[in-house]
Amino acid sequence: MTKAVQDMMVAVERTLDAFTAAVGAGDVDAALALVTDDVTLTTLPAGLGARGADAVRRHLAEDVLPHRPADLTTTRVSRTGDRWRVVDEQRVAFTHDRELPWLLPGVAATGRRVEVLAISVVSVRRERITEHRTLWDHHGLLAQLGLLPADVTVTADA
Repeated sequence: MTKAVQDMMVAVERTLDAFTAAVGAGDVDAALALVTDDVTLTTLPAGLGARGADAVRRHLAEDVLPHRPADLTTTRVSRTGDRWRVVDEQRVAFTHDRELPWLLPGVAATGRRVEVLAISVVSVRRERITEHRTLWDHHGLLAQLGLLPADVTVTADA
């Protein structure tokens, strides 16, 4: 691998890290400075998010930032990247102390503590994010919140 390719990979990671830090700090302007005009942000399996910088601004400002759990923490489990994308696996923990319209729309706070995995795939072009997809362990999340029917179980043998 050439030094130029290594530098591109580092730049992709730095772009994602700066975006994540800006969102974590509640700085929508700084986050939007790191995305393309045609950026797509998607939270799966809910399928929520936004397309285009203006829509992403509204989504972050109205649906995400005011509704983040007070004790939200993320711990990186793994990171894989190349010249165009970064894939992060993270353990996400929080108390469901408020409605989360960006993740569980219409579900009232349960007060329960959860810890699940989330995988993000982020594509970057010229040090700006073009696509940010996050796939949550939705089943694990619903089970920990007590929102699955009692007869729904999953075993390792299934």
